[in-house]
Amino acid sequence: MSFDLNAYLEELRPLINLDCGTLTVEGIEKVADIMAEKYEEMGGWHIKRVDCGKAGSGLEIRNKPENDVIDLMLIGHMDTVFPVGTAAARPMSVDEQRAYGPGVSDMKSGLLNVVYALRSLDKAVLDKMSICVCMNPDEEIGSLHSETWLKSVAKDARTVLVAEAARADGSLVKARKGMARYKITFKGKAAHAGNEPQNGRSAISEMAHWILAINAMTNFESGTTLNVGVVNGGAGANIVPEHAEAIVDVRFWDNDEYADVDKKISALTESPFIEGVLVELDRQAYKPSMVPSEKTESLMAMVEETGRELGMEITWQAVGGGSDANLTAVLGVPTLDGLGPIGAGFHSDEEYLVLNSIEPRIELLKRVITKLAG
Repeated sequence: MSFDLNAYLEELRPLINLDCGTLTVEGIEKVADIMAEKYEEMGGWHIKRVDCGKAGSGLEIRNKPENDVIDLMLIGHMDTVFPVGTAAARPMSVDEQRAYGPGVSDMKSGLLNVVYALRSLDKAVLDKMSICVCMNPDEEIGSLHSETWLKSVAKDARTVLVAEAARADGSLVKARKGMARYKITFKGKAAHAGNEPQNGRSAISEMAHWILAINAMTNFESGTTLNVGVVNGGAGANIVPEHAEAIVDVRFWDNDEYADVDKKISALTESPFIEGVLVELDRQAYKPSMVPSEKTESLMAMVEETGRELGMEITWQAVGGGSDANLTAVLGVPTLDGLGPIGAGFHSDEEYLVLNSIEPRIELLKRVITKLAG
């Protein structure tokens, strides 16, 4: 089957030209409808809608749903980071080298590449393998509502490939930092700042102590970094502030070192710096780090060899951002990421997809699947 770029782009367009930011359930459901229809048209795929609560539906698509073991699990997400109105403001556009638009490389083209690979895969290969494609609705907020489901599928999988975009230089992703996000709420006691400040308990002063303590936990050498990225509090300059809150982002390579940081942050809530201030800690998101195991390294070698056969030099990156690969890697399942086409500018209005990378990356995915079947 020869590859028709224009046909591919026309299939991609409706996935870009709709608002499907996380929790924009109407748009997510539309993406799920479009994707489910593609697998229905292929035939031979069992399609299950999975309820992911307020995030909307996930899709679990299997060619052998009766099998206990999944030879290959392919993962992609249906949500973007963009607010309602973005699709109308900058719908998909194409020039000679690139396509642009919200989610064009993160990661609608990845979802479509999986379809194209499976569509044109030799039937004998499909018959040999148990394949499961999972598409979740909330990866961009840390897969909060789909994590349990994805892990329940991945624990039966031998290999996981995540179809997020390859990096701008064409690299695939072998490792991803873990991440955690905390919301910290400080409750003090208001008082008039002129008449009786001594009767107040400043939530902002307490937060200031916390910011310094959190900054001190950063270890650039090991890659554990903490960033107090959002703060707010207070009602007026003449009032001792009774309320403040901070949002903290944590990134790490070493899961044990993160566990230590988590313990330290929790311990701080037990003994606030200022007597009479209460501190509440809410961990809003968490993904363990993804670092290659021996099994993962042999999978990488196979992908490199496949690339060479296609005249493509495969390089690898370790990246700071998380993905669903983090969730499956921590289960001990060999996991690689970045199996989609090349793109960059994720989460910005400069996001793009490299057109001449689409067909080679479909071919790479097909060959890797074929080897896994062998």
